[in-house]
Amino acid sequence: MSPKAIDVKPLENFTLLVSFSNGEKKIFDVKPYLSHKAFIALNDIKIFNSVKVAGLSIEWSNGADICPDELYNNSTSI
Repeated sequence: MSPKAIDVKPLENFTLLVSFSNGEKKIFDVKPYLSHKAFIALNDIKIFNSVKVAGLSIEWSNGADICPDELYNNSTSI
């Protein structure tokens, strides 16, 4: 099982800085997801910036979320 997201901050260009329970910080690029039906609303920067930690992962105010494994495995370490 992937580490739990414990903090998330929206960055420029539809990316997120995610801190994980194992001490790692990673950048997650949301751009590849923005054309998918569940994530189209995130093109609105106000909704994109509403991201928060929820459970093991993250979610937005419109209910869109990312699978914890997807979030961790498809993020770039910094």
